[in-house]
Amino acid sequence: MFTLKYVIMTTGTKVFLGILGAATAGVVIGLLIAPEKGSETRKKIAKTTGDWADQISNVFRNTQDQYNDLKEKAKHMKSAAEHKVSNLKEDLG
Repeated sequence: MFTLKYVIMTTGTKVFLGILGAATAGVVIGLLIAPEKGSETRKKIAKTTGDWADQISNVFRNTQDQYNDLKEKAKHMKSAAEHKVSNLKEDLG
């Protein structure tokens, strides 16, 4: 049986999280050496954080959709298997 744990950590998700970590490190380094005023830096941080939150939200939404699709396919496969077993029992009985 599939569990949500295995669906969430797809290769795409792992790549996305790796890129997110690298981008975070780049932003931190950039902030440490940035010659801008604090207010400008805070605005950039707020915008970047909002963009990342949207991207992460999309990843989780897509993962949930994939999980629901797999669950629905499993139901159909189970139903088809039960139907075939029933037909086989009738043929043998």
